[in-house]
Amino acid sequence: MNSRDDVEYRLNLAKGFLKEAEQDFKTQRWRSCVAHSQLSVENAGKSILMLFGISSKTHEPAKHLNRLLGSTEIPEQIRDHIQSIIPDFLTLGTEEHFLTDYGDEASYTLPWELYDKESATSALNSARLCTSLSKKTIQQVREWRAKENAYKENADK
Repeated sequence: MNSRDDVEYRLNLAKGFLKEAEQDFKTQRWRSCVAHSQLSVENAGKSILMLFGISSKTHEPAKHLNRLLGSTEIPEQIRDHIQSIIPDFLTLGTEEHFLTDYGDEASYTLPWELYDKESATSALNSARLCTSLSKKTIQQVREWRAKENAYKENADK
């Protein structure tokens, strides 16, 4: 795979899990909706990380995105998009991933008992937002890089 393929793959995963979350919500499968929303958000974050060559081997894209924002020159509009969805990446991170699969083992609460319509609605809204803004961010980064490359080519002439 190449970087472009990696980015598209992760974005397509985000879209696919979002579609499943939407289906789960319609059938009132709250735990599944949150689980698929979490996977959508996680893969949306990984798609942005892959744009900058950062490995996708994480369940916590927020941590790596924060580092990226602190260490890379990124245009303000792109930076704003990424910063606006970091809270969603934090909320639907590793802990939520484990809760949707295993429940709360400390209190012996099964995963199906942890989630209701309200939690599913919140997770689904986060997945919609993160997937949408990740897609926009990918496009903006590609346009920004194309302009940078064109500028460099003109400067070298």
